[in-house]
Amino acid sequence: MRQQHKTFRAIEVGDGGDGRWAAHARALWQGMEGLLTAEGRTPEGADRVRALFRAHMPELVPVLNRLTGQLDRPEAEAFLTHAALRPFSPACTQIGRDGILLRNYDFPPDQCEGTIVSSCFLRPVIGMQDLLWGLLDGMNDAGLAVSLTYGGRSVYGRGFAILIVVRYLLETCDTVDEAVGRLRTLPIAVPQNLTLVDPAKAVTVFVGPDMSPTMAPDACAANHQHLPVTDEQERDMRTRERLHAIRAAGADVAAMLKPPLYRSLDEQGTVTLYTACYQPVEGRVTYYWPGESWHQSFGDFTPGFRTVGWGRVG
Repeated sequence: MRQQHKTFRAIEVGDGGDGRWAAHARALWQGMEGLLTAEGRTPEGADRVRALFRAHMPELVPVLNRLTGQLDRPEAEAFLTHAALRPFSPACTQIGRDGILLRNYDFPPDQCEGTIVSSCFLRPVIGMQDLLWGLLDGMNDAGLAVSLTYGGRSVYGRGFAILIVVRYLLETCDTVDEAVGRLRTLPIAVPQNLTLVDPAKAVTVFVGPDMSPTMAPDACAANHQHLPVTDEQERDMRTRERLHAIRAAGADVAAMLKPPLYRSLDEQGTVTLYTACYQPVEGRVTYYWPGESWHQSFGDFTPGFRTVGWGRVG
């Protein structure tokens, strides 16, 4: 049995201006800069993505400037727009029900930042950060929670990585309806599924570079959208099986920690990295691993570290 470990950390960064975010980001920068596309490294490409960010996320421009200035790297601004990043495709499962957002995030451990961040860039937000200030999932002080899964289609277009979209929605929206409205104005680079929850509503929305935001049949998502799933895709990702399982289980943490929803470490190095259960009305989130959990909230956020491990036969 071979073991693989990952250390998750929880940090507070405030409004990003006091050096805490910058210290964390500088330590990660060397591993991040390779994710910038070739276009993003050119002056013309950097100008394009800056203009795209200013046009579509103007509220976050002061934050972008604040973070870029502290990171002090030549390509930092283009990177932090998340509009010139190589695509990624996590195989996740999520459900919104009864004011709860529950999700599994499946990805290779060494390719995930693994940082739980409490921030107040524009408002209080807690979430699982990736790529320096994007979010894989999170909640805000208005009681809105959002998480993502890959949409399962191999198309790519000009637009934003979904991580910054999750951040933007949580920073600027109070409700599901407001967030869905904002989604209609944003160009998205890769097909993704977003599940959104507030005190009154839970929905899943399919987005992508070749489609307008489309409501899913219910507030559940795995790794497909409106098109039929091929047999090959199902063998590789088991997306239909997982969607059927989560619909049957509902917002049940125990079910998320068992197959078929829980994914053990495989030959490709992918595993269920964490299970997150957001209760945004209460401002609470719990991250789960088999046999372990970590509670965080707006009222009691605790910085620290947790190291978890996964076994693999081989």
